[in-house]
Amino acid sequence: MKTKIVTVAIAILSLIFVCATEAQQPAKVFRIGILSARAGLEPRDEVLRQRLRELGYAEGKNLTIEWRFWDNKPDLLNQYATELVRLKVDVIHGNNTATIQAAKKVTTTIPIVMTAATDPVESGLVASEERPGGNITGLTSASASSALYQKRLELLKEVIPQLSRLGVLMDPSYITLTGRNESFKAVQAVAGSLGLNVQSLEVRGANDFESAFQAATKAGSQAVIHLGHPLISNNRRQVADAALKNRMPVLYADTQFTDAGGLMSFGAEPLDLMRRAVDYIDKILKGAKPADMPIGQPTKFELVINAKVAQQIGLTIPQSVLYRADRVIR
Repeated sequence: MKTKIVTVAIAILSLIFVCATEAQQPAKVFRIGILSARAGLEPRDEVLRQRLRELGYAEGKNLTIEWRFWDNKPDLLNQYATELVRLKVDVIHGNNTATIQAAKKVTTTIPIVMTAATDPVESGLVASEERPGGNITGLTSASASSALYQKRLELLKEVIPQLSRLGVLMDPSYITLTGRNESFKAVQAVAGSLGLNVQSLEVRGANDFESAFQAATKAGSQAVIHLGHPLISNNRRQVADAALKNRMPVLYADTQFTDAGGLMSFGAEPLDLMRRAVDYIDKILKGAKPADMPIGQPTKFELVINAKVAQQIGLTIPQSVLYRADRVIR
């Protein structure tokens, strides 16, 4: 009897010891590395934080975020990508093609999640959209697709029936950095099918937007669109101000531009893409393999019209377009 009591007592003490040991062990602290082109926090960065909190992650407790802002400087981008690998982060997140390419160069093992890369298969980032096959997964913005540019240019022709010449704002240094120019080629092909002549408007710094719109006006362009290059996105307020000053109608790629004072935007909703990208990060932290996670496509496209800007530049937006708008800023 005494032997049984002793045995039970030992078992209970062992159980208490194990539970106490487990309680003393610190919770796993995940580390996420963020490669961002913007030198300062963006609305999408706050969405990232908010979605992580919703999924149970708390900075300072079970999560550390390593922010690296490369500010459109390729040397910094490569340096920061290497730093994140050296820190042995659990996941690297990047918003565009250049950041994903830089991360891919320095690691084949750390999972990489992209939010808005263009044509990840064509650019060699993944083997296929259904089965990426490596350490990269996430979402594409489809911003370079001919179908999206077809809709954008058709929308511009509806707003400006006399449209015959189109300016395209772009950063040639970003094209050189990524080695990809599919967006401009898609614009040229669609514009040609609609009978539009295309004028390239090159910018290499934040001070070039004013002269770019002046060149568009001088050459007879009646409207402008832009490519999804970080220099343009990071300076969207300056772009919108320069367009307004030159009374140039511009159709932007997403709602961040119209919220900053742009005329019209049509494209994938960037904050929705970010929320979904965080879900990819969460699944990876819980054990999912990027190789088996299909590339996500945009599911939410928004047309936003800034009626105040239209009035300021003397442009009448047809009622048929206003009716289709998801949001009208008045």
